[in-house]
Amino acid sequence: MNTVATPEINLTSERKIGNSIRSRLQDVLPKIVLAPSFAVTVIFVYGFIVWTAYLSFTNSKTFPSYVLTGPRAYQRLWRWTFETDPPSSWYTSITNMGIFGFLYVGICLALGLFLAILLDQKIRGEGLLRPIYLYPMALSFIVTGVAWKWFLDPGLGLEQTLHQWGWTSFHFDWIKNKDFVIYTVVIAGVWQASGFVMAMFLAGLRGIDGEIMKAAQIDGATTFQLYRRIVIPMLRPVFLSAFIVLAHMAIKSYDLVVALTSGGPGGSAWLPSNFMYEYTFKRNEMAVGSASAIIMLMTISAIIVPYLYSELREKAR
Repeated sequence: MNTVATPEINLTSERKIGNSIRSRLQDVLPKIVLAPSFAVTVIFVYGFIVWTAYLSFTNSKTFPSYVLTGPRAYQRLWRWTFETDPPSSWYTSITNMGIFGFLYVGICLALGLFLAILLDQKIRGEGLLRPIYLYPMALSFIVTGVAWKWFLDPGLGLEQTLHQWGWTSFHFDWIKNKDFVIYTVVIAGVWQASGFVMAMFLAGLRGIDGEIMKAAQIDGATTFQLYRRIVIPMLRPVFLSAFIVLAHMAIKSYDLVVALTSGGPGGSAWLPSNFMYEYTFKRNEMAVGSASAIIMLMTISAIIVPYLYSELREKAR
């Protein structure tokens, strides 16, 4: 009996060992595969964020200087803003950021919601309209900027075309006017992003329980009351998500400004990202450029961190 049972016991032990090794490999293998990507992310994203923050407290010019000099770069940045006449390029950048951010986010949300409500009516041709609205988001900001630059150029695009049609009194030179050039960036940005926001709102609308809508209609609610009191409040998570995405895109916008306006007359279309690039790589003010980059990071964090906190708190309930 012992000679027969021993091979069975050994076979069972080998199976247990094999299963244990296999389970350990299954646990370890994903970590091994993801380790290089994780290391690259830590070094080239978070590592360089720390490095940029460090440089913002130095007196770096053309090349990095690792001698700490305190918040002098931040002081210079804000002193240029409030103590210069005419206003500095940093003042122009943050003013343009306020104008662009407010109009870009607000118009995209309003237009995206309107288009989503329109498509949600099961109109004929919805399958064709959806990709038409979404197509601009498939383009890069460079392509969008170049296309709208041609369209808005007074000697080439809309104004010239209308003059050829006989409407010689029409003038639209915003792209060359330092007081209005930032609004051309808003136009191009809204054209590109509103279809994406529409898709987000349309998904939210299609997720609303139809029974709630029918019950409100039976109670005598008009279409306007239905959307104002029921539909739009239920889209609050979509509004919040769309706002976060749009605000993040607005703060990081760089290539759209460069491709569309080349910075505008005298840098009048600059956003903080354009200021950061100009002062870091062209004017040899690396510390000041790093300080502006950290301010941009803090602005994005001030938007995203509360959103993440509210999301995690709701999931923890």
